[in-house]
Order: sequence, then C-alpha cells, then structure tokens
Amino acid sequence: MKSIHEWEERTLAEYAVKSAGTRGREYAEEEHPYRSPFQRDRDRVIHSSAFRRLEFKTQVFVPFESDYYRTRLTHTIEVAQISRTCAKRLRLNEELTEAVALAHDIGHPPFGHTGEEVLHHLMRKHGGFEHNRQGLRIVEKLESRYPGFPGLNLTWEVREGVSKHRTSFDVPELGFVRGTLPSLEAQVVNRADEITYISHDTDDGLKSGILGEDELRGLEICKPIFKVIDGNPALAGNVKMRRYQLIRMLIDAMVSDLVGETERNVGRMGFRSVDDVRRADGEAVCFSGGMERKAGELRDCLYERFYKHRRIRRMAGFAKKYVTGLFEYYLKNLREVSEDFRGGAADEPPHRIVCDYVAGMTDRFAVRDYKRIAKRGRKRR
Repeated sequence: MKSIHEWEERTLAEYAVKSAGTRGREYAEEEHPYRSPFQRDRDRVIHSSAFRRLEFKTQVFVPFESDYYRTRLTHTIEVAQISRTCAKRLRLNEELTEAVALAHDIGHPPFGHTGEEVLHHLMRKHGGFEHNRQGLRIVEKLESRYPGFPGLNLTWEVREGVSKHRTSFDVPELGFVRGTLPSLEAQVVNRADEITYISHDTDDGLKSGILGEDELRGLEICKPIFKVIDGNPALAGNVKMRRYQLIRMLIDAMVSDLVGETERNVGRMGFRSVDDVRRADGEAVCFSGGMERKAGELRDCLYERFYKHRRIRRMAGFAKKYVTGLFEYYLKNLREVSEDFRGGAADEPPHRIVCDYVAGMTDRFAVRDYKRIAKRGRKRR
C-alpha cells in the first residue's frame, strides 16, 4: 500500500484525491496490501447484486425491445470509460473516478426515469424516491455481503460522488455534505454521464429509425462531422459505419472540449488542494460556452424527436402500469416481499420496504412478476 501512496504523490495533480487522504469508511477495515481503498470500492460495486441487475434495466428502450440497444449497464460501462479517459488526462485519481462512475446509477429502478417518477409519486407521503438517495441506501444498507457491517462500506469519497451526481438532464436535491462542491473526480463523472447519454441516445435513435441523419445535419455540433463523413468515399452507403463514425466523433469533440476547458479552469482557479476544489465558486469540470450551447441543441433535438416519440411514450405507459401494480400489490401482501429485502430493512416502514423491493427489480423480472400476479388474480375470480 505504501508504494501506491508514493506513486499517487508523484503522479497525480496536487488537487486530485489521494488514497492516503481518504476520509475512510464508516466501519473501520484494515487496508489491503496491494489495492488502494478506491480499487476495493470499484471491485465491491462490480461484484454487488445491484450492479449486475443493471444489465436488464432500461436506458431508453426496455432491454427486451432488442438486444442491440443500450441498457443501464452498458451505459454505466461507457460512462466509466469516458470518465477514466478524462481523469487520466487531468491527472486525477482514475480509480476513484471509475468507482463513482460504476456506482452512479446503481439506485435506478426498472423502466428508467419513468420508473423513478412513478415510485416518487407513490412514495410522496413517505419520503419520496430519488435514485441517488436509493444508490446510497444500496451501498450503505441493502447490499448484504459482509458479516461485520451492512452494505458495502465504501469510502466517504465514493459515497459523496454517488450522492452528488447530477447532469443538466438530472438535478437531484440530495447532497451528501451540503454547501461544498464534490471532488474533481466526481465532477468528471457528472459530465462523462452527460456525454455518454447524448451520444448513445443519438446512436440508439438512429439505429431504431426514430431519428434520421437529416434531422441531425443542421445541428452545429454535427455539421463538421457530417462534412468529414460525406467526404469519405469508403463510407458512402454504409449506414452502420456512418453511424459509428458520427458517434465516435461526437464523443471525441465533447471530451476534447471538456478536458481543454477544465484545464483552463483549474489554472484560472489556482487549485492547490482538494479543499480548494470543494470551496470553489463553481464546478471546474465543464464544457466551454460554445460546446455547452451545441450540446444543448442536440439534447433538445433528442428530447423533441426521440424521447417524445410514440414508441418511447408507449413504453412509458407500460412502465407506469407495471410499477404501480407491483407496488400496490406488495404493500397489501408484504409477506411475499423477498426475504433479502425484508431482512435487510426490517426496521423500515412497509412503504419503504416495498419501494426498495420494486426499485431493485429488473425490467424483465417486473414484467414477469406483474403478469404472474395478474394471472393469479384472474384465476381467483
């Protein structure tokens, strides 16, 4: 472990979070001989049940719509990859960045943001529902894997990053420690998430046929990219390759702008420590004004032409029916809630136990369970 601390001191920026400076875990544990605290956090997230279930949770399309669209898990992996790329260039702690990225969506319920909105409505008189808060519940309490403590016992810095995760599309109210900004590592994940969903939702929109190239050509961020694509004879008529080249150049443009603007901000703000980052007037990790405007134009296009499309809205309608039906059923039949959830939150009121249970379901399990319950109800009649 000493060699890891020494390497970080030699290599990382002075304002990066160092393993030796972690605020530690809620329950004391001995350090691992050759893994840093943030490496262990990353591994604990990856091996958790909640992380594995992301494979069958909605990003935009429900996972059983097709095998070729993103799921919450593939989205998370892409966020982690972009986050590490940015962190490496900025000389930040890659392992902390990756751990936060892998855990940032672990609290999402089935059926994406629709599922979250429905659960929040159902829980409006019982504390509400928000996926960052749920992510903390999972890593601090609901995952049961160790005899000495509840949850995963992650470091303070990773839990802070999960609680303060936010994008322009998703601005939760929860703050782990109010009044301070998160680390640059956590800020990188916030922006990497934004880059990821903008690019892969564009990809899935084109792949599904809901979006077409003509709808993107007029956007400022896409104009120079299509100029390159159209000028390459090898791409003529190859729809799949054209789409791939568009997405990779979109990601490169946004990541390059983000890194360049962040480097300028860090120099201008004069950071000398992690505390300087937390006390700053605003987040240093951000796009330039020009890229913010261009990315916003693409987000608006996705919202109007993709997220509002009847196919997407139709799936949202099904999601509302399934989540509401399951919640109401298990609230009346609490004994049928899986023992894993009742045991891990035995001191919680019934609404929260049911909320935890439904939020932990995958899309396909929720659909199958809803149909099982509905079939049983028809037989009783």
